[in-house]
Amino acid sequence: MRCTTAAATLPPPPPPSTSLPKLHLPRRSLLFLSTTTTALSLPPLSSSASPPPDTTITDRVFMDFSICPSYFQTRTLGSDLALCPDSEPVGRVVLGLYGNLVPITVSNFKSMCTGAAGYYKGTLIQKIFPGRFFMAGRQGRRDKGEVKPPVNLVRNTESVDPKAFQLGHTKGGVLSLCLSENDDDDDIKFDPDYHNVEFMITTGPGPCPDLDGGNIVFGSVLEGMDVVASISSIPTYKPGESIRQYNDLAEFLGDGRAKSARAIWNRPQKTLYISNCGELKVTKPTLSPSLP
Repeated sequence: MRCTTAAATLPPPPPPSTSLPKLHLPRRSLLFLSTTTTALSLPPLSSSASPPPDTTITDRVFMDFSICPSYFQTRTLGSDLALCPDSEPVGRVVLGLYGNLVPITVSNFKSMCTGAAGYYKGTLIQKIFPGRFFMAGRQGRRDKGEVKPPVNLVRNTESVDPKAFQLGHTKGGVLSLCLSENDDDDDIKFDPDYHNVEFMITTGPGPCPDLDGGNIVFGSVLEGMDVVASISSIPTYKPGESIRQYNDLAEFLGDGRAKSARAIWNRPQKTLYISNCGELKVTKPTLSPSLP
C-alpha cells in the first residue's frame, strides 16, 4: 500500500498579517473614545474677554449745597433762590465724570453746571430716600426751584444705547442720570424739546441694585461723602400707612389726584438747594480709572 505524507497534502501557510487585531469594545467605551477624539481635535476657545467699561475720570465738577430757612415762609425768592439772604451752607461735593464712557451725558451735565444761566444753580433737591439716594434737577418752573434747561442742549441718544447701562449702583457716591426714577411731569416729557437732566447720587452705605439697568451711571463722588451723608439725614415727608393705602385705592380707581399727592412724598422738610456749581480745572485732565 502506497503511503502519502501529511506534509505533502497541507496548504501553504498564510502570509503574516500587518493589520491590528480586532478589539471588541463595549458601546460605552466607543462613545467615550469618540467624544475624547473630537474634543482634542477642536481648536482652543479664545480666552480674551470683553474689556471693562472705561471709567477714566475726564472731568470734575463741584456742587455746593445749602439750606434756605426763609424760602418756605415767604416763597418770594423765585428764581433768585441762589441769593437766599440767610443761607446755611451744607457743604461741597466734587464729582468725577466718565467722559470716555458716556460723552453725551457728561457733556450735558457739565453744560447744566457751567451754563451762564446757572441751570442747576438755585434749584431744589427734590427728593431724598434715606440710606439709598437723593434726586435733583427736576424740570419745571424756576420760581418753584425747578430746572429750566436750554433748548439747544444736545439730544441724549445714549439713553437708548445698552452700552451706557454697563455700570451699577454698587455703593454710596454713584452719580447717575435718572431714567427709571425720573419724575418729570408727563406734559413736560411730551414736549418735542424735552431734555432729561434729572440726576441722582446714591448715599450708601449699601448698594442699590434695583436702580441698575434703568439709569445711566456717568460719575462718582471724589470729595464730600460726608456732605452726601448729611443730605441723606435731612427729615422728609413720609405718609402714614393709612394714607398710602388710600392713595393706592385712588390710583386704582383712576383718580388723577393720587399722583399729585405722591409728589410731596420723600421731599425734604428743609429747603435744600444747589447754591453754586461749576467745573474744576485740574492740571491732569484724566485720572486713574475707578469703578463706582
